[in-house]
Amino acid sequence: MSTVSAASLESAHVAESTEQKKPLKACCACPETKKVRDACIIEKGAEGCSELIEAHKDCMRALGFKI
Repeated sequence: MSTVSAASLESAHVAESTEQKKPLKACCACPETKKVRDACIIEKGAEGCSELIEAHKDCMRALGFKI
C-alpha cells in the first residue's frame, strides 16, 4: 500500500470515529434532499413541493430523527 493510500485510509478512519462521538444534528442531516426541497419551496411554495418534502422527511427518519 502506498503512503498516500495509507494516509487516506487513516484520515477516513479518524473522520468516522469523530462522527461516532458527535451526534448528527438535524440541520446537517440529508443535505442533498434539503437543498432540493428548499429550492423548490422558494420557487413554488410548500404546496407545490410535497413529494420533495416527503423525500426529505424519509431521509431524516432513516437517520433516526423522529419527524
